[in-house]
Amino acid sequence: MRSNSPAPSSAAHHAGRRLVFLLNVAQRRLQRYAALRSGDSGVSAAQSGLLLALGQRDGVAMGEAAAALDLNPPGISGLVDRMTAAKLIQRRADAKDGRAWRLWLTPAGRAALEQTKAELANINARLTEGFSEAEIEVVARWLASFQSKFPKGDQ
Repeated sequence: MRSNSPAPSSAAHHAGRRLVFLLNVAQRRLQRYAALRSGDSGVSAAQSGLLLALGQRDGVAMGEAAAALDLNPPGISGLVDRMTAAKLIQRRADAKDGRAWRLWLTPAGRAALEQTKAELANINARLTEGFSEAEIEVVARWLASFQSKFPKGDQ
């Protein structure tokens, strides 16, 4: 079966052989590292993402939070249930749309958000150590491009 994609350049072809592998290994190691560091706070990576989203905009609708975190409806519902049980967030009915829910940080959630920010600052410092700002910008642009190259729901 022929692909409609253009043939890769020689350099891209050789480098591309390992990009997926390297990206997967990096993602697994980063998750393990973050999980070990979050043991004290008890906040998972997914929970950290929602804390950060609410830190930027408290009272966000559940659907908006799901989109920001790239989660499907069951995923955001489970996350919200766990975080509500942990008293990190509150779920309140939307004043304008009784069918919708909005999410709010609790005092415990605000404290967890500050700890999350400190942990992420340490991780980001470790990730960027030894690289120039220009190199970090290229990596950030490359990683951000995944969202358009592999859109949610693209099977």
